[in-house]
Amino acid sequence: MSEVKLYRIKGEIRKPQLLEPMRFEKEIPATRLRDALEKIYCDLGSRHRAKRFQIKILEVEEIERGENL
Repeated sequence: MSEVKLYRIKGEIRKPQLLEPMRFEKEIPATRLRDALEKIYCDLGSRHRAKRFQIKILEVEEIERGENL
């Protein structure tokens, strides 16, 4: 069975009607990085009506389970 890892993903949403990009930072549990990115695109796309090309991933890091912000 695969081990679930925790990823901290930082980025921004750029939409034409926004004057500045909307920045985000989320922690996503996933077995692979690809799954975590897919979850980010789905979640932010549905919450903010953003297309995938409007969501820019700036930084991804794998964090330890016990680490806090």
